[in-house]
Amino acid sequence: MPEITKSYEPREVEKKWYAAWLGAKVFAGTVQPGREAYSIVIPPPNVTGVLTMGHVLNNTIQDILIRRARLEGKSTLWLPGTDHAGIATQTVVERELRKTKQTRHDYGRERFVEKVWAWREEKGGIILEQLRRLGASCDWDRTVFTMDPAYSKAVLGVFVELYGKGHIYRGKRMVNWCPSSLTALSDEEVEMRPTKGLLYQVRYEVVGQPGTFIEVKTTRPETIPGDVAIAVHPEDPRYAALVGQKVWRPLNRMQIPIIADAAVDREFGSGALKITPAHDKVDFEIGQRHKLVPIDVLTPEAKLNDLAGPELAGLDRFAGRKKAAELLKESGALVKEEPYENSVGYSERAGVPIEPRLTWQWWLKYPKIAEAKTAVRDGHIKFYPERWSKVYLHWLENIQDWCISRQVWWGHRIPVWYAKGLDKETLTEADIADPKKVHVSLAGPADPQNWVQEDDVLDTWFSSWLWPFATMGWPDAAAQKSAGFDYFYPTSTLVTGPDIIFFWVARMIMAGLEFVRPGEPMERRIPFRNVYFTGIIRDQQGRKMSKSLGNSPDPLDLIDTYGADGLRFGIISIAPQGQDIRFQEDRIESGKNFCNKLWNACRFRQMNGEAGDNSTLVGIMGRLEAAKFDGDDHAILDRLLATTREVDRCFAEFEFSAAVQALYGFFWNDFCDWYVEVSKSKLLAPDTKTNCLAIQDLVLRQTLLLLHPFIPFITEELWSLLGYGVPGTFIEHAHLDNASQLATASNLRGLVLDHAQVAAVANLKAFVSQARALKAEHNLASRRDVKFSIITGDREWAILAGNLAKITRMAGAAELTRQEKVDGAPAAVTTLGTLYLDLASTVDAGAEKIRLSKELEAITKHIAGTEARLANQAFTSKAPPAVLEGARKQLADQQAKRAELERLLKSLG
Repeated sequence: MPEITKSYEPREVEKKWYAAWLGAKVFAGTVQPGREAYSIVIPPPNVTGVLTMGHVLNNTIQDILIRRARLEGKSTLWLPGTDHAGIATQTVVERELRKTKQTRHDYGRERFVEKVWAWREEKGGIILEQLRRLGASCDWDRTVFTMDPAYSKAVLGVFVELYGKGHIYRGKRMVNWCPSSLTALSDEEVEMRPTKGLLYQVRYEVVGQPGTFIEVKTTRPETIPGDVAIAVHPEDPRYAALVGQKVWRPLNRMQIPIIADAAVDREFGSGALKITPAHDKVDFEIGQRHKLVPIDVLTPEAKLNDLAGPELAGLDRFAGRKKAAELLKESGALVKEEPYENSVGYSERAGVPIEPRLTWQWWLKYPKIAEAKTAVRDGHIKFYPERWSKVYLHWLENIQDWCISRQVWWGHRIPVWYAKGLDKETLTEADIADPKKVHVSLAGPADPQNWVQEDDVLDTWFSSWLWPFATMGWPDAAAQKSAGFDYFYPTSTLVTGPDIIFFWVARMIMAGLEFVRPGEPMERRIPFRNVYFTGIIRDQQGRKMSKSLGNSPDPLDLIDTYGADGLRFGIISIAPQGQDIRFQEDRIESGKNFCNKLWNACRFRQMNGEAGDNSTLVGIMGRLEAAKFDGDDHAILDRLLATTREVDRCFAEFEFSAAVQALYGFFWNDFCDWYVEVSKSKLLAPDTKTNCLAIQDLVLRQTLLLLHPFIPFITEELWSLLGYGVPGTFIEHAHLDNASQLATASNLRGLVLDHAQVAAVANLKAFVSQARALKAEHNLASRRDVKFSIITGDREWAILAGNLAKITRMAGAAELTRQEKVDGAPAAVTTLGTLYLDLASTVDAGAEKIRLSKELEAITKHIAGTEARLANQAFTSKAPPAVLEGARKQLADQQAKRAELERLLKSLG
């Protein structure tokens, strides 16, 4: 076998094995009848994207799942791809054009779209290449792009089908509008930011009652010309007599009614609300209920138009706000203005405040809502953590129609054509339904010269909601067969973030139920069986990592520094199920350190003797001689079984961080720090060496298999170097035995564990751990000349005496003696007796007395301060009970610490 080098160099190992995996098509998803299928579709990153820490976490978890499934003997498919990201991609390309003082309009639609395609060909695959560096084991030959011809045909075909079923309609409704990009936005594309501004208190005079006013508060006085009513709560006695009357609108003066609506918050401000249906979502809904005609006072670019009045027309909305306040002040309608901070929606891409805007858009009435609820409520689809199912079901109870059109050029152009000469803005429902005026089809009209296609494209989410099945050939039967659709669908697990549970997860569920295998049972139509929601990665201040804050490390820099395995192991170790993550780079370093520990342990094994038949579990077990097992052999195999059992549980419950912690604790503490150390004496004796090495091979082989999904590169390298696999195969071709299979294999070969010996070793390990802690507490961790004594019973001493050489070596002690009485020495209570550290014979008594005296002086001052607080009536009379109890406990702890210091000083003479 090739020699394991002194140090692990991840970069060359990663390059070598990734190329080997690709060359051997280890990641290929193939139909294998008789084997269980396991499939994942990647949440497609934007074609504009580069690798972020969020991508690292999400894709590492997917890779963990898919590699584990391969080891379990399943036929796997991890299907990759990218999203065309309509607005995001168009914004990037337009930004490039602005460098040459050009716009997309200078190019025209067709040439601009060609420009975007060229950009995509050049840069659109960057993030997929970066995922390879992370070790992502996708079937790259199946990579899908949401603008691929076959995928686009599926998207547009779905539009036509849903339109034919009456689910899609054109309507003028409120949307999030970006005045920079000039398009509607989804909520996901809107970023809420705390924004400082002013709150204006404005009074509206009641018509016919001079001197009687209703006051309202607003942050947007420039929209007052768009007010069509003042609303109050129907049960508010302050306004009961005024409902049905009118007030004078103070800008672009006219009479507007006073209406009653239960949506008004009586507790906010004066309890009255100005109703501006064209510029506020709540106002729009109130206006709809009361049949109020909206007045839109803003242009698409967010400038005030002629309906705002001559003083405001032509002004930008922010300049208009300032001018409107001046006009209100001049007329006496402005009561006051005060500083105010509220959350304002910003266009994520353009970085400008969005506008609620009434525009003509294409809308979808969701299909299969009831079934989508049932799928999750009845457990056909399981959410991890389960709490997200409640959020999902609540959203479906209050679901609103989906705006599926966008006013950009890059994307799936809506397959709707209008007869030439028609004014789209004036079309009625009857016009839309008239095939002579509006044509909807996949192929388009037979006489295209007489028609004009819809300018809008479909929302990006309208393509990605088909992702689980359109990526596998749907709806083309031949393509489905070639892709193994019937074998791999439904997919097994989706890994995603909870922030897109509505935008993507819920919509995919509805799409699967609507389009896939109509009439078949639900479990055959759902898009996935499990959904794992990751947490959000935050910095140490709790802020979400983002480019704008500059608080996110570059994952590629972390890979260069710590290796891909170090990054993977570290990020998973700090990512408990469904919880947000406070990123700590030292935990990534810990991941690297763990890899080094694994490397060194395997090198130690190789250096201590030739391997026998390690290519199979059966081969290794054939070399074990149970009659020669001692307690440590029984203990390490017991811990191996327990760790395998715990990792099995963690995968079943999607607790990846807990699995990493279990593997770390077992390998670092049980194997390296204990078993390897106690093995060193066995390796010197010919009658124990062979058995000891076979046990190490069994443990290392199973550990590499358990660790491989988390740290694939180093485990593949060590698997090869130790000869644990059949030549010409990879670790993923091996079979990972679960705890039950491992126990059965052991029992069949007479390897029955002695649990009494296991318990005895556990006591010795605990004893040594407490001895080490006692040394560390007194800054003696690295010293091996310390002396211990113990007060214990005959049975316990017999155990200690029988393992004395091992205990002193493992604890780093010169001696351990039994005593009847010990005065003043620091102690630790163990299951085998009370252990004492002989400081007087170990440390410089004079220096230690000085150190302890300083500690005693400091703790005495702390005690005086705590006693003074508790004696202060001003503190004790006002402090909550919990605070008082905490102060009393603190005093007790301080007094106990002082007593311990005094005792230690006395022991030093």
